[in-house]
Amino acid sequence: MSVETTNNGVLEKDVDTAAPHAVGSDTGAPVQPQMSAEEHEVARAAARFGYGPLAQVNTAEARLPPFGGEFQPGLYKPVEGRKFANPAPLGLCAFALTTFVLSAINMGTRGLTAPNIVVGLAFGYGGLVQLLAGMWEMAVGNTFGATALSSYGGFWIAFAIVLTPGGFEIVSSLEADGGADFFYDSMGLFLMGWFIFTTILVFCTLRSTVAFFLLFFFLDLTFLLLGIAYLVRTDGAPTVSIQKAGGFFGFMAAFAAWYNALAGLADNSNSFFIIPVAHFPWSPTGRTRRGKTDRELA
Repeated sequence: MSVETTNNGVLEKDVDTAAPHAVGSDTGAPVQPQMSAEEHEVARAAARFGYGPLAQVNTAEARLPPFGGEFQPGLYKPVEGRKFANPAPLGLCAFALTTFVLSAINMGTRGLTAPNIVVGLAFGYGGLVQLLAGMWEMAVGNTFGATALSSYGGFWIAFAIVLTPGGFEIVSSLEADGGADFFYDSMGLFLMGWFIFTTILVFCTLRSTVAFFLLFFFLDLTFLLLGIAYLVRTDGAPTVSIQKAGGFFGFMAAFAAWYNALAGLADNSNSFFIIPVAHFPWSPTGRTRRGKTDRELA
């Protein structure tokens, strides 16, 4: 285990690297400190195979910390030592399941066209539970995670309010004012606003991991395509082909969310391996790994 100083002066804890050089008491020359057998085995596996399922680590002897599944871009800080558990997998699972069901309907799976079944999920799981996960991210000091999870929790609650049958009468009120076009245009603008917000979050994931980036990238395409489907209509209704394309990328976003959630859940208490999330080469962890020498990783 080591603590590295990145170019911007922020301390980074890298779970798969050896400890930095220590300064000798007599000569001041750097010497390699002693590592435990556990740290030595993890470091050698990381150097040879990468820190993932191919890392040949004996789980009975070496500790496997989670390697992902956090809503923390950049340094991807571990949750050890925090007062609370990692709330990100809960929020990711709530987002994934609700998105999966809605995307299946947008794809026209088994002839389904009305998204009424999503209302319950959007209120209870994707909405309330994800909002709570976002507040817990605030408690552990993760601004990005709190903003993202709480916002998408709010999205699902707002989406459920719009579609609640006979409840808030938003759809019927819009259609009474200007026909179906009023509702379609309003929904299109609603989705395009979420596309803009998600684009902002995508920029914040570029120093993170590939798995984390793909989650927001697929979600961004989902909002964009669904918004276009409502704004660019065919025969007075949302364009089916574009809507199905949005549903496809919604599927991809859902599975990316589940993948990141599994990466945050799998550790030495419940898994024989950890889930690879692939750091970008320009990320702080990626640059740190490229700078390591064989001596430091041996």
